[in-house]
Amino acid sequence: MATMFAESALNARNKKVQGLVKTLFMLMTLLLIIPVAIILGTLVYKGGGIISIDFLFTYPTDGMTAGGIFPALLGTVWLVSVALLASVPIGIAAAIYLSEYAPDNWSTRAINLAIINLAGVPSIVHALFGVGAFVIFFGFGTSILSASLTLAIMTLPVVIVSTRESLQAVPPAFREACWNMGATRWQAIRKVVLPNAVTGILTGVILEVSRTSGETAPIMFTGAAFFLPFLPQGIFDQTMAMSLHLFVVSTQVPGVPEELPYGVALVLIAMVLLMNSLSIGFRMYLRGKKKW
Repeated sequence: MATMFAESALNARNKKVQGLVKTLFMLMTLLLIIPVAIILGTLVYKGGGIISIDFLFTYPTDGMTAGGIFPALLGTVWLVSVALLASVPIGIAAAIYLSEYAPDNWSTRAINLAIINLAGVPSIVHALFGVGAFVIFFGFGTSILSASLTLAIMTLPVVIVSTRESLQAVPPAFREACWNMGATRWQAIRKVVLPNAVTGILTGVILEVSRTSGETAPIMFTGAAFFLPFLPQGIFDQTMAMSLHLFVVSTQVPGVPEELPYGVALVLIAMVLLMNSLSIGFRMYLRGKKKW
């Protein structure tokens, strides 16, 4: 009887392979986590001491070798907010058309290929496009609007792809049930498909926030300033930005205290994590209300 239920050689070999694969994946995960932990630990160790209320809410002084980062902090919020307002509606609309309306033909496949290629364009190329299109052609000048629209163009593929994948993940039976009840295609999309795809859409928004907050080249030529002694009053003003400020104090300004660049980087990462955490929390709340 004991021999009947003994583990076979095949099962023992499969168990060893499964253990090796599990260990390999765990090591790969650690290879991703450990560098991030080292970077965060270094920033906290070298820049945590400079973080204070004054550092967050005062202007740079003494040629940006002292003082705070408030103009850059507020400018980053301006840039990210305007970029989201510009790209998210357009990206969602394009994804709805490609997923729900567009026929499967060569033109649609060409559009999808163009979107994928746009995601791989270097950021400096987007910067030059922003200068030619928004700063010069449309006459917006070097401003928050020009910089934000450049960031929006750069991150648009992320929103389109994530939204399209989320829409296609909604079961076709949901649409068919709406159509059988007499609903139009747009009513089915608005009332059923979009609410069930919103968590995936928020994933694209989270990725966009992370990228727009840390980009330097697209805003350097289109709207970000080296230093401004005042806060922007509207979208047609220039602004400072955290990413450019970090580049400037790290490479362009002599006599900067060692902890200052680390403090700026720490605040930038903390701001991105905060915005992402709020988005993830809202996504989890909406995911909990799903019925399927």
